Amino acid sequence: MSTPTRLPDRAPLPRYFAPVPRVLEDLGLRFAWVVVAINLLGTVFGFWYYSGQFADTAAVMWPWIPDSPLATLFIALAIACWKLGHEIPWLTALAFFGNIILGLWTPFTLIVFADAYAGLHWAMYQFLFWSHLAMVVQAFVLHRITDFPVYAVAIALLWYGSNLIVDYFVPITGEPHHTTIPVARDTEMFLEADALGVIAAGEVTFTLIALFFALAIRIKLCESGHLKRDPST
Repeated sequence: MSTPTRLPDRAPLPRYFAPVPRVLEDLGLRFAWVVVAINLLGTVFGFWYYSGQFADTAAVMWPWIPDSPLATLFIALAIACWKLGHEIPWLTALAFFGNIILGLWTPFTLIVFADAYAGLHWAMYQFLFWSHLAMVVQAFVLHRITDFPVYAVAIALLWYGSNLIVDYFVPITGEPHHTTIPVARDTEMFLEADALGVIAAGEVTFTLIALFFALAIRIKLCESGHLKRDPST
């Protein structure tokens, strides 16, 4: 395996599909190992953060518990593989989906349940809010190292679709496995929805957003002739 000696070309994607300025994309790719290290630190913190929920959940369901830590682990591994000269499309797609879904879902819940989170230390609140939005930013750099082949998007959708099911609809065992929220699930919210319905609606929406962007970027790359692999894949 050879380590890339130059940054990958930037395809001429519309700004709304590549919202991160090129200078930030280049910076993130140039210091990829720093990005990997930061995400691994975030993964360790995340697993610690979820430790209490692990203790209260059947071990068979543990893979579906640490949503954000898995997303940061996916992107750390995806970028590391690329730096080592062997980008893995399905892993990069998992990273893209995870960082968009959880990067948006956490700030969404912090805003929706702002009153309930009033007791959370302001520094922790700000850290959770902005660090998760940063996950969205780094997700939109991944188009520089992958072209989102359909099979890779399908794998990512299968994983995060199963996550939606066990989080909110069919928990398989025990109760729904979504991240702990600061109010009872049946708490009345707005538009006659309860708390569980609100957070479920958020995650479904963000999953659809990730799916749309992955496939739209794939289509635009096909149209521009910037595919990195055989267009049939």
